[in-house]
Amino acid sequence: MDPQAPKKRGRKPKPKEDKKDEPKMKESTTTKRTAHQHAVDDKYTHWKSLVPVLYDWLANHNLVWPSLSCRWGPQLEQATYKNRQRLYLSEQTDGSVPNTLVIANCEVVKPRVAAAEHISQFNEEARSPFVKKHKTIIHPGEVNRIRELPQNTKIVATHTDSPDVLIWDVEAQPNRHAVLGATNSRPDLDNAEFALAMCPTEPYVLSGGKDKSVVLWSIQDHITSSATDPATAKSAGSSGSIIKQSPKPGDGNDKAADGPSVGPRGIYNGHEDTVEDVTFCPSSAQEFCSVGDDSCLILWDARVGTSPVIKVEKAHDADLHCVDWNPLDDNLILTGSADNSVRMFDRRNLTSNGVGSPINKFEGHSAAVLCVQWSPDKSSVFGSSAEDGLLNIWDYEKVGKKVEQGPRTTHYPAGLFFQHAGHRDKVVDFHWNASDPWTVVSVSDDCDSTGGGGTLQIWRMSDLIYRPQDEVLAELEKFKAHVISCTSKP
Repeated sequence: MDPQAPKKRGRKPKPKEDKKDEPKMKESTTTKRTAHQHAVDDKYTHWKSLVPVLYDWLANHNLVWPSLSCRWGPQLEQATYKNRQRLYLSEQTDGSVPNTLVIANCEVVKPRVAAAEHISQFNEEARSPFVKKHKTIIHPGEVNRIRELPQNTKIVATHTDSPDVLIWDVEAQPNRHAVLGATNSRPDLDNAEFALAMCPTEPYVLSGGKDKSVVLWSIQDHITSSATDPATAKSAGSSGSIIKQSPKPGDGNDKAADGPSVGPRGIYNGHEDTVEDVTFCPSSAQEFCSVGDDSCLILWDARVGTSPVIKVEKAHDADLHCVDWNPLDDNLILTGSADNSVRMFDRRNLTSNGVGSPINKFEGHSAAVLCVQWSPDKSSVFGSSAEDGLLNIWDYEKVGKKVEQGPRTTHYPAGLFFQHAGHRDKVVDFHWNASDPWTVVSVSDDCDSTGGGGTLQIWRMSDLIYRPQDEVLAELEKFKAHVISCTSKP
């Protein structure tokens, strides 16, 4: 395998088979796969029986192709019982048709509207009526990650399996049909590589990749360059122009003719292996952090130079896959790793000589953690998804608190208070809905376990699970007499 080949999130390479032992190995592999599939099916059947109790709303959307990324877009319309909202997802095909970026319209049912029987009667083999495809963009290469620009809801960034980040104006882009031989859609900006983040306060984009560097650049620079370059303005048309990152020394200038050159605001070197994820500090366009396959968490500050401000040498015991900065408390940073754990760091405890340890470790996954994200609604709540097919919801305020356990209660890891088990294979991405509290979209790659493409689920847990206990008990008290009368009837 080419060592420079890009990694696919949540995918493991197939082991090479020794031809001498091929029949025996095939039999052993088949047996293991069958046993694993039975375990997955049993877990899924048990989860499905609990759906009416656990969820306020659940929509299951069967995908033709796996999706490696999903994101909520802007809210489009509010109605009495449901709101309409943009939803972005990718389609990773087998090459028979092009890879695509899909812009969908989603009807998000409001809390306490869906009936229990409606929630329980979903069909995992069907497409949800709540999700309707609005527009398709034919994407050059796989869409490995999608991010939206907070300052302009029409602008979406994607990164691919090549060293490119593409910027799209999703409203200006024409709708395309993904058929074999179709030409790629033309992005509005082309730049950077691999890991990807958008700044919440300024039109800045952060990226990183297998060259071990973190790159900061500005969409505003592209807009200014396009406006002042008549050739660009003329050639861009309605779809905008393609802008390449300034070539690095020694690369030659042959690519400069593709369009006006927009240089990065800064290139930051400190990682010793591939940069897997990057994120901005929510309150500053100049502060950001990155994680990588060197097991390091690095904090940067553009105001003081391009060297690490703080470098935590061994943040985990394996590669780091993901990082997120708390939008409601900018001292707290989450990391997820191939060591199956999530760790929480307080930047006030970290020092420039690389000393620092997590203030909490969350160990509720049995496989590599692929995505972590803080809740936009409650500062102590976050989610984590992994290759074990689970999406865990945590509350670090519950760590250390005594919880009354019944005689048959299973003991869960500290801080874990909800487990979404509706996916039957690795959950490669998820996103909290900032416009609709406690609503989550998640995608899994189900090729190995179900033989299908992928599964997209939109769900909201019952508010009886996360609301304060005294409130919940007071509400349930109203139904106590009715429950007792029902159980006493012959």
